[in-house]
Amino acid sequence: MLTCDLHIHTNYSRDGESSIEDIIRRAEIIGLDAIAITDHDTIEGARAALKISTNVIIIPGIEISTKQGHLIALGTLTEFPKGLDVLETIAIAHEQGALLILPHPFHMLRHGVALHFRRALSSVDAIEVFNSRYIVGAANRKAAKFAIKLGKPCVGGSDAHNARYVGYGKTLVNAEPGITSILEAIRNGDSIATGRMTPLRTYTRQSLRNTWKRLKRRVYHK
Repeated sequence: MLTCDLHIHTNYSRDGESSIEDIIRRAEIIGLDAIAITDHDTIEGARAALKISTNVIIIPGIEISTKQGHLIALGTLTEFPKGLDVLETIAIAHEQGALLILPHPFHMLRHGVALHFRRALSSVDAIEVFNSRYIVGAANRKAAKFAIKLGKPCVGGSDAHNARYVGYGKTLVNAEPGITSILEAIRNGDSIATGRMTPLRTYTRQSLRNTWKRLKRRVYHK
């Protein structure tokens, strides 16, 4: 079994705090086999990570802002238009061969697609049923319930925005080392989600800071 963190943000994301180098170093220290770089609406972080020499498998990815919320595409170095309908985005990304995950689908404050459009749960390849950035686990449990009901593969991710929290959410994948074999195993349901919660004080601090940044952007653009 390979131990993977499939949802990580670097400072290429507008709310990321750590460099690619620090992210990869942390993954090496804690013994992860693979990590996915999934910055918001950019693949530049993934491109940078692929240039670094490491024993950790780097899965390129992106967290796309769709009309209904966030969508993760793995195994791609393509940037997708923001703000499209989620089903349209899924169709475009599937044409590119990406594996699609619905992250934190029932999180009210973090653009959970399934809160507004549950049909998307049936259209992706896997559902993130463990996200470490929750105060309580109700939304994770709800995601797991729907994944089981729909027969969808389950994955976990830290959603780390700082290197110290890489690996707090994990996916155990029954696959040979390599991007293609990992993604294929996930498609086939050979994955298990697990992990532990990000400390409450850190989650709260990051949430408040990101809210303040959004408010400043709105004021600036008025």
